[in-house]
Amino acid sequence: MELTINLPESVFEQLRTTAELTEQPLGELVLQSIAGNLPPTIDSAPPEIRATLLEMQSFGIEKLRSIAREQIPLNLQEQHLALLEKNQSGELTEAEKTTLTELTHAADQRMLRKAHACAILRWRGKPIRSMDQLSPV
Repeated sequence: MELTINLPESVFEQLRTTAELTEQPLGELVLQSIAGNLPPTIDSAPPEIRATLLEMQSFGIEKLRSIAREQIPLNLQEQHLALLEKNQSGELTEAEKTTLTELTHAADQRMLRKAHACAILRWRGKPIRSMDQLSPV
């Protein structure tokens, strides 16, 4: 597909200079720049979390920052670590295996939500630049 756009001279010159310095074709650099600045996609996310990630597109900045700073409760972190250690020695019961699977899945989904919140914030021009921005207010 082809698209013609009018760029300010300064933007065009910056792209042209960058293309020369990095020895890339100008068209590829422009495509890479556009693709790298699109809102985050949910296509590669597990199906069970896609609706949640899609809904996050409509969240405000503070709600997204709140998601980005979510932490797994300390008691669940400790339980997860204990089960991982026990799993290393091959001593898990079936119930403990189920619990470990559930805790791992929940942690993975939390990380996806956090990463997606950070990506949306970056796309909206409100990236998290320091740990202070993640600290509870």
